[in-house]
Amino acid sequence: MSAKFGPAGNSESFSNIHKSSLAAPKWIAEFGLDCYEYQCGKGVHVGEETCRKLGENARAAGISLSLHAPYFINLANPDPEAVQKTIGYVTAACQAAAWMGAERVVIHSGALMKRSRREAQEIALKTLPQVIRACDGQGFAHIALCPETMGKINQLGDLDEVLELCTLDERLLPCIDFGHLYARSLGADDGPEVFERMLDRVEEVLGPDRAGRFHSHFSHIEFTPKGGEKCHRTFADDGGFGPDWTPLAQEIARRNWSPTFICESAGTQAEDALEMKKIYQGFLPE
Repeated sequence: MSAKFGPAGNSESFSNIHKSSLAAPKWIAEFGLDCYEYQCGKGVHVGEETCRKLGENARAAGISLSLHAPYFINLANPDPEAVQKTIGYVTAACQAAAWMGAERVVIHSGALMKRSRREAQEIALKTLPQVIRACDGQGFAHIALCPETMGKINQLGDLDEVLELCTLDERLLPCIDFGHLYARSLGADDGPEVFERMLDRVEEVLGPDRAGRFHSHFSHIEFTPKGGEKCHRTFADDGGFGPDWTPLAQEIARRNWSPTFICESAGTQAEDALEMKKIYQGFLPE
């Protein structure tokens, strides 16, 4: 068993020489990486032909695919019209993923909207099953939805909230964004003991199988004392931004888990993903 590593979207080094994401899988494989997360954060604006061609290219290159659904999904908005919009965003993302052959779709949990965290979570716990039923009804039961931990303090999506959402259906996998958790904790969620505690919690709630193959985003993130996440950084930044990848890599290797790590560094996501992979491989047994 081994973790997989790849970029979220296209790094600057790729975009400087290629105009189309169709070239990304081959480039990523030649770069030494394993996976690619296609970005639909601003809406699903990709057609069937492009999706199918990207999927063909990914399979030929041995690159596994995931897809990030639109950012404006909000499971915590109880308004019936908003729920239908959320269902539409997720099913559109799943359709694109199905055409590509992507098996995972990352979704945001939503905003508190002046509600308590528990009130917002209860709404999300009622909305997500509706989303799952709609996805199943349109033939997307084979695609794992991945609720993501979020970086801003006023957003739904700390680790326990995401894990609770994932208890609704065994096909759900958490997207644990360690940079987001670092930012919303104002830098507290970092270091060997914290990562061990987090991963223990994932296994406690979801069991060893799902825990061992969770989805993940990772990058260094700058935060503000009041709001949490401010912006994504790169590994080359010297501002002291976290979290620290090395102890997390060591803990994943120690457990012999095989999660998928998608690097979301600002422009150097491929380069930083490769650094993550090399550090992780250094902890694998000979």
